[in-house]
Amino acid sequence: MKGLTDKRVLITGGAGGIGTATAARFLEEGSRVIILDWDQDACQRIEQHLPALEKSIICDVSSPDSVKQAFEQLHERWGGLDILINNAGISIRHRFIDITPEEWKRVIDINLNGVFLVAQQAALHMLAGKSGVIINMGSTNGLSGYHYYGDYNASKSGVIELSRSMALELGPTIRVNAVCPGFIMTPMQEAEYTLEMQRTFSEKLPLKRLGSPDDVASLFAFLASDEASWITGQYFVIDGGELAGGLASQP
Repeated sequence: MKGLTDKRVLITGGAGGIGTATAARFLEEGSRVIILDWDQDACQRIEQHLPALEKSIICDVSSPDSVKQAFEQLHERWGGLDILINNAGISIRHRFIDITPEEWKRVIDINLNGVFLVAQQAALHMLAGKSGVIINMGSTNGLSGYHYYGDYNASKSGVIELSRSMALELGPTIRVNAVCPGFIMTPMQEAEYTLEMQRTFSEKLPLKRLGSPDDVASLFAFLASDEASWITGQYFVIDGGELAGGLASQP
């Protein structure tokens, strides 16, 4: 991709799943990469797996103080930021009537409030540097109803509209888009779906396979690059054709 060499890239939730694949992809593109994650053990593992990483920062994206401290470390290291991949998120599979207030708050705090807190700090650095790209992690769950993920669906819908609003206010200096994956085989998904459920879902898809973290990492790289220099305020679905036929509505 054009324009990614030596770019300073911050990836939240970078110590696993899509975040790790994205870190690897940007390193392949010649970018400088720092990951931000709350799991210290996972950060140590990815540092061993990807020795070209410049740094990992321990941070709870739902905490304003933690995010502020993380960006202080980032500024000390780089003095600025070119690209934010705002990827951190969690999900809990449960019926709507079973969601507790504590679970609802936790999902919203990380998936929506966390995106806001990190993006706001990143935008301040990018505006000072007079350029930047922010890509927020949405989901097909934010575009269509899904069983058993009421809190997650609400959080991702919020991320999509937040991204569009950010693009209006932060342009032309900063481009902002959202990526909306469908069923991607990450450790989080593997913990929630049995092998039979995975097989059944993949059979619904026109492409007859579930997505991989590398699929999403490739889209992140494109949208962050100069190849996408006239793209902002959009959401990009990457789902193997799931939403094309309303497949998501099937239980």
